[in-house]
Parts: sequence; structure tokens; C-alpha cells
Amino acid sequence: MSMPSMNVRHWTRGVRWVRWYLRELTGEAEYDRYCAHHRRRHPGAPLPSRREYEVLRTHHRENHPQSRCC
Repeated sequence: MSMPSMNVRHWTRGVRWVRWYLRELTGEAEYDRYCAHHRRRHPGAPLPSRREYEVLRTHHRENHPQSRCC
């Protein structure tokens, strides 16, 4: 394998990692996981929009608090 192709592979891997990290950090990946779960568990039910999901998630966290360190 030539040196330039190795550099491209490393760069591509780095970009993928940064994309994954940012999606996890912003919560975008959480919504995608929720949609996949919702499609499996409730195949005929409509999916909530991202905004509706955020409202549902906020209400759930407010009504079911978990102990936190801070």
C-alpha cells in the first residue's frame, strides 16, 4: 500500500471519529437510536419529529429525575 493512500485512510478514519463524537455530544445520535427503536417496537405508529422528541424527552427527564452528582 502506498503512503498517500494510508494518509487518506487515516484522515478518513479521523473524520469519521469526529463526526461520531459530535453526533454523540449534540444528541443527534440519540434521536436516531430512538427512531430505530420506535420502528422496531411500534412498526405502524408515526415517528415524532425531532422537536416533538425533544419535548417528550424533556418532560420525561423532568418527571423522572435521576440522582446526579451536580
